[in-house]
Amino acid sequence: MKFTQVITRLPALNCAEGQTTADDGRPDSGKTRQQFFRYIEIMLELGIRVTILPAEPDFPDAHFVEDPAVILPELAIITHSGVLSRQGEGALLAPELEKYRPLYVMSDKGQLDGGDVLLADKHFFIGMTRRTNMAGLDEFATVVAPLGYRVTPVAVDSGLHLKSVVNYIGQNTLLMTSAYEALPAFAGFRRLVIPDDEAYAGNTLLINGTLVMPEGYPVTREILRQAGMPVVTLDTSEFKRMDGSLSCLSLRF
Repeated sequence: MKFTQVITRLPALNCAEGQTTADDGRPDSGKTRQQFFRYIEIMLELGIRVTILPAEPDFPDAHFVEDPAVILPELAIITHSGVLSRQGEGALLAPELEKYRPLYVMSDKGQLDGGDVLLADKHFFIGMTRRTNMAGLDEFATVVAPLGYRVTPVAVDSGLHLKSVVNYIGQNTLLMTSAYEALPAFAGFRRLVIPDDEAYAGNTLLINGTLVMPEGYPVTREILRQAGMPVVTLDTSEFKRMDGSLSCLSLRF
């Protein structure tokens, strides 16, 4: 898929007050913004129009815009997060998303985070995590199945979200750690397996023929280089402190 637009949100100065399971210390808000703007520069360099929404200090995780919404060619889905403090973020995104897609707003009967939603062609793989459950998957499936999409649950034992560790990088290829290599759900894919100590680099983005990955993971970078696509690296140290990664920072369509 060729992307033409991304929606992002400026990190709030109190972004360190957000949710995290990491123990690497609090992020520096100034450095967080520096890394965010470099992310924006990369998107612009790759030919994408960027929308930057204003910071939302009442929602210190709101710059992780991937979690409260999923964008398909046919519609946009506002998700229902499993984290109470983030459940207002979808309503903040809705006015912007309505400019581009019809909206479906999920109910509160289940929970689903966009970071658990991995799309490969017309097949959704949805991570079962602390943020996403089967009730959320079932509601999501009732919306997307009539549009021709398949939906498969994937048990996630490590990482905050499925896409924290597993990502589709085109050409029927998934990037992942060894823990996911043998899962039957992924049997039909070419699987590029990265070291467990570089698991964070599993969150690599394919953007218009270029792979964008976090810096500091040399083994993964060499694996991707051998895959034959250009690779761009970005310092994401401050986002990592908040369980954040590259895909979290934008809605791409």
